[in-house]
Amino acid sequence: MKKIAFIGAGSFLFTRNLVRDILSFPAFADCTLALMDRNTERLELVRKAVDRIIEAGSYPAKVVVTTDRAEALKDADGVICTILNGGVDVWRYDVEIPKKYGVDINQGDTRGPGGIFRALRTIPVMLDLCKDIEHYCPGAVFLNYTNPMAMLCRAMQGESGVNVTGLCHSVQGTAKMLADWIGAPMDEVTYLCAGINHQAWYLEFNWNGKDAYQLIRKALEDPKVWKEEIVRNEMFRHLDYYVTESSGHNSEYNAWFRKRPDLIEKYCVHGTGWNPGEYAFCLNEYLERKNTWKTDIQKWLTEEVDLARGKEYAASIFNAIFGDGALYKFNGNVRNFGLIDNLPEGCCVEVPVLASKQGLETIHVGKLPDHLAILNNINARCEELAIQAAITGDPRMLFHAVCFDPLTSAVLSLEEIQVMVNEMLAANREYLPQFKHNS
Repeated sequence: MKKIAFIGAGSFLFTRNLVRDILSFPAFADCTLALMDRNTERLELVRKAVDRIIEAGSYPAKVVVTTDRAEALKDADGVICTILNGGVDVWRYDVEIPKKYGVDINQGDTRGPGGIFRALRTIPVMLDLCKDIEHYCPGAVFLNYTNPMAMLCRAMQGESGVNVTGLCHSVQGTAKMLADWIGAPMDEVTYLCAGINHQAWYLEFNWNGKDAYQLIRKALEDPKVWKEEIVRNEMFRHLDYYVTESSGHNSEYNAWFRKRPDLIEKYCVHGTGWNPGEYAFCLNEYLERKNTWKTDIQKWLTEEVDLARGKEYAASIFNAIFGDGALYKFNGNVRNFGLIDNLPEGCCVEVPVLASKQGLETIHVGKLPDHLAILNNINARCEELAIQAAITGDPRMLFHAVCFDPLTSAVLSLEEIQVMVNEMLAANREYLPQFKHNS
C-alpha cells in the first residue's frame, strides 16, 4: 500500500482534483492519503471532500489528517506541495508597491519584483520541507505546484538531494486551447515545448504529424479568438512561436505591454481569457475567494462527484514511478544541465521529462531560436540572482535581481528601483528573517 503526502492540503481545488486523479489508478486505489495543513478549518473541510471522493469511487483508500508535517511525510512514496507562505494580505504588497512606482503588475507570483519577493518568503520554507523529506521519506518523489515555480525548484534542486520537479498546467492547458482553435482532437496533436516556466515555447505544434502553425495563424483572424489571448497572440504574431501561460501573466514578463497606460489599455484590459486585465481584477478575485472559500467547498460537498481523471501531471507521474509503471512524458521544471544549449547552465528550465520505474529522465532539447533565448536568458538570470539573495540574505544581490527585470527596467531608473526594493523589504520584513542582519 502506497502513501502520498499533501503538504498544503488546504488548497482545496488542487487537493480535490489530485486526489481524484490519484485514486483513479488501480495501483493507488488502496493508498494512504496524508493531508497536512496548518489551517485546521480548511483541513477539516478538505477531509470531507476527500472522503466523498473515496466513497463515490468505493476505494479502499485511507485518509490521515494532520497539522504535523513529519507525521504526513513519514514513509511517504510521493509528496505534493501546494503551500502559500503568507496570504493575500502579504501578496498584495508585492503588487501594490511596484504599482506605486509605475511598475504595473497583473499577478506578481512568478517573476519580476512580486515573484522575487514571493520567492524570498518561500524558498527558506521549501528548503526546510526538503530537509524533512530527506529525513522522513528520502526515497520519495516530490512534485511541487507552488509558485514561483522556477525559483523554488532551482533552489531545492541546488540545495538538497530530494528527487523534486515542478509542475504547471500551462503547457497542456495551452496546447488544448490551440487545438480547440484549429478544431483538432487532442489525441491527434503532438508538440515539443521548452523554455522556462510560464515562458516556454511550442517549438513544434503538429496535427497528425503536420505543422499546424499556419492553421493557428488563420484562427487568429477570428476577432473572438484574437481577443481571448491578446498579449500572447501579439507575441506569436511577432515572435513566430506560441508561448505558455496566460496573457495576464505574460504581460508581466517582458518590456512590451505594461510600461505605459496606453499600452495597458490596448493589450491588457479588454481580453476575454483567464486573468486578462489589470491587477485590480486579480486582487478582487482573491479577496472574494478569501471570503467565500468555505461556501464554495460546502457547495461542492452537495454536488455529484465526478471521478473522471483530469489533465494534471502528478498522478500519472506517480503511477509511472511507483504505480503500474506505464511510461509517462510531461513537461517538468529541472536544472539545465545540457538540456537547452543557449540558456544558462544550471538554471531552471521547463522541458520534456520521461517518468518510468527508473525515475525521471530529462530530455535534451538543443537550442531555442535565438530571439526566444534572449528573453528567457534575461528572466532566468534574474531568477538566479534572486535565488542566491534568498539563500544568503544579501540585499545587494536582491536589488540586482530586480533591476534587470524586463518590465521594471523599462519603467524605472536604478535609483528608483533601489527605493522600491527597500520599501518592499520593509513590508516583507516579518517573512524575511534571512535579511535581518543586512538591513
